[in-house]
Amino acid sequence: MNVIATVLTFLVGIEHIGICFLEIFGKPEMQAKAFNMDLDFVKQPAARISMANQGIYNGMLGLLLILVYFVFKASIAFTVWQLLLTLIVVVAIFGGFTATKKIFLVQMLPALLALIFVTLQK
Repeated sequence: MNVIATVLTFLVGIEHIGICFLEIFGKPEMQAKAFNMDLDFVKQPAARISMANQGIYNGMLGLLLILVYFVFKASIAFTVWQLLLTLIVVVAIFGGFTATKKIFLVQMLPALLALIFVTLQK
């Protein structure tokens, strides 16, 4: 199960790095479709800046999920992963209720599965 927990956590990290690139560098048409937003809204400078700001947080979170594996011993890494994955689940629940229900499936479910396997590892 250690391998499954690690792989799932890495996938969540990679997913958040991908979200980062979409939020920072994605074309407005792709962003509007991915985040269920109006294209005219996404094209506004303030929305672009806000989305890029959110993107950098997602990218750093994804990078941190991966780096934990290389920086900490296993017992500490699993504790840090629990904390980070719980944060993602909570934020995804909020996003699912306030932004789009798709977040429940795309962000919350993978993080929740990883969290379950990481917790079973401890």
